[in-house]
Amino acid sequence: MPQRRSHVAPSAAQSELASALTDLREKLEVAAEFDPAALAEAEAATAPAPDLDLRDVAFITLDPAGSRDLDQAMHLAKSGSGFEVRYAIADVPGFVTPGGAVDAAARQRGQTLYAADGSIPLHPRILSEDHASLLADQDRPALVWTFDLDDAGVVSEFRLERALIRSRAQLDYVAAQKSLDHGEDSPLALLPVIGGLRQELEAQRGGASLNLPDEEVVQHEDGTYGIERRHPLAIEDWNAQLSLMTGMAAASLMVDTKIGVLRTMPEPDEKAFNAFRRQAEALGRPWKTGKYGAYLRTLDRADPMTLPVLEAAASLFRGAGYVTFDGSVPADIEQAAIAAPYAHATAPLRRLVDRWSLTICLAASRGEEVPAWARDSLSELPALMQESGQRASRLNADTINRVEAALMVPLVGSTIEATVIELRNGGERAAIQIADPAVTASASVPAGTKPGATVSVELVRADIASGELEFAE
Repeated sequence: MPQRRSHVAPSAAQSELASALTDLREKLEVAAEFDPAALAEAEAATAPAPDLDLRDVAFITLDPAGSRDLDQAMHLAKSGSGFEVRYAIADVPGFVTPGGAVDAAARQRGQTLYAADGSIPLHPRILSEDHASLLADQDRPALVWTFDLDDAGVVSEFRLERALIRSRAQLDYVAAQKSLDHGEDSPLALLPVIGGLRQELEAQRGGASLNLPDEEVVQHEDGTYGIERRHPLAIEDWNAQLSLMTGMAAASLMVDTKIGVLRTMPEPDEKAFNAFRRQAEALGRPWKTGKYGAYLRTLDRADPMTLPVLEAAASLFRGAGYVTFDGSVPADIEQAAIAAPYAHATAPLRRLVDRWSLTICLAASRGEEVPAWARDSLSELPALMQESGQRASRLNADTINRVEAALMVPLVGSTIEATVIELRNGGERAAIQIADPAVTASASVPAGTKPGATVSVELVRADIASGELEFAE
């Protein structure tokens, strides 16, 4: 089980931190609340009649504990020597009226934003956490992907249908992982098998998974804030493979139909590869041969040097974006880290673009024309998603910086040991990782310092309002 550590800012800093986080929310370029027209429309919204009834299929959901916006449900079964995977996605296209108030609000937001003191949802909560969410023991409309896989996990056939489903249970990652580890009966018994086979296929096609530790700001029951950092559980990686499989299927449908929106990422150039090779060499974990994805898979997660290597590898996973097309398919459509064309099509409750992907894929599966609203607005998506992505990144980074500053307040005036993750400004400064509390910062380092080295730094200022940490030169 990956280690989980939680650090909490001292009580004296909590009120200042709460104020700083409130200021962050107010500076967002999106309203926290929905207008009355959007709320009324969401309350009255109903999805179209399904094409088939799959309530006899024992779907389950798998999400972080306490989640309410449940985008996906799954059912895994053996089928001959292979497998059948049913992957149900919340039918957001059926609930949202094109050109309506909910549609307008969602286009302004782009995605659900996760702040330390709560989320700002893409859709009104009556939809995202109730009527459209695939909650357990509730009849729910869904867009159901059905995959036939052979004994190696290769997809031989798939289809997409609008159906009525009923989830049997809402499982969470930690409890489900424990159940699998203990060999207990579980509706997810086949997930390690299918997920493992899909991971092998990813390796064969040259794909790469970074799997950096999650760094999350959490609000505790007493109102205090802290940071938790942990490596993803194995069950999260297996589950991600089902989402990747679905996204690749969606991409293939849209490419065949010659209309769609794909998530793309360019192959890193030779300059980026050479820089990463030098960093890996300096960290004592050289990348000598093979694809970078294969190299990353060899890293031991228990090795303390693995984190600096993975942080350095993040430079290879840049440049992701969206490309739209209608009538002819662009030349460069691959998502380099996945090593295949790929589309976002599994999280429509939380991400705007998925509604277009699913609408286009359903029309393609039925042999119908793509609805005019989706076709006419397709070219707007890259800019909308880029803007919302930048907003989410700023919120996440600024939130973490402010909580980290609060955690560091008691250490002002102290000398602290840290690990150098990455050199900056020609080696004069570095990204450093402090172990306790788990904080990443920037500081000046002695000439000749290499990534992976341990340095001593003196903290002279921790400003909660700005999230800035200052170390002595």
